[in-house]
Amino acid sequence: MTRVGLYPGTFDPIHNGHTDIIGRAVKLVDKLVIGVAINAGKGPLFTLEERVAILKSETEHLNRAEIVVQPFEGLLIHFAREIGASMIVRGLRAVADFEYEFQMTAMNQQLEREIETVFLMADPRHQAISSKLVKEIAQLGGDVTKFTSPRVRDALLEKVGA
Repeated sequence: MTRVGLYPGTFDPIHNGHTDIIGRAVKLVDKLVIGVAINAGKGPLFTLEERVAILKSETEHLNRAEIVVQPFEGLLIHFAREIGASMIVRGLRAVADFEYEFQMTAMNQQLEREIETVFLMADPRHQAISSKLVKEIAQLGGDVTKFTSPRVRDALLEKVGA
């Protein structure tokens, strides 16, 4: 039986913290679906198509497990069922993340008891990184080199007109 994991997020943009979690998650599953949340309410900087394309290019070198990048909308647990996931992978950076993720996991377990949530602690080098802060740094003319790949940095700088 194929072990399918789901790593969901907005990925606007993907940063080194995301890449670290993806690189570790592929060690746990046979197939990792990276679910790109449509989530227009968050007002993403990158379009859905751009986020999917960037994720595909950022993960193409990882060959430990099959990786699929797929957009989704609606309840995460419905998407997890649809793709046959047995686990949802979440990254944790700090205590504030834990509180939110704890609530989400409890609700998801009420909706679907057969899908486990697995938490991976962020590498200490990436604990402070968030997509929101990376975008803000770029928009204010700061250097995001430490937080993203060169390809993502270039796409980000083009997007913010820097």
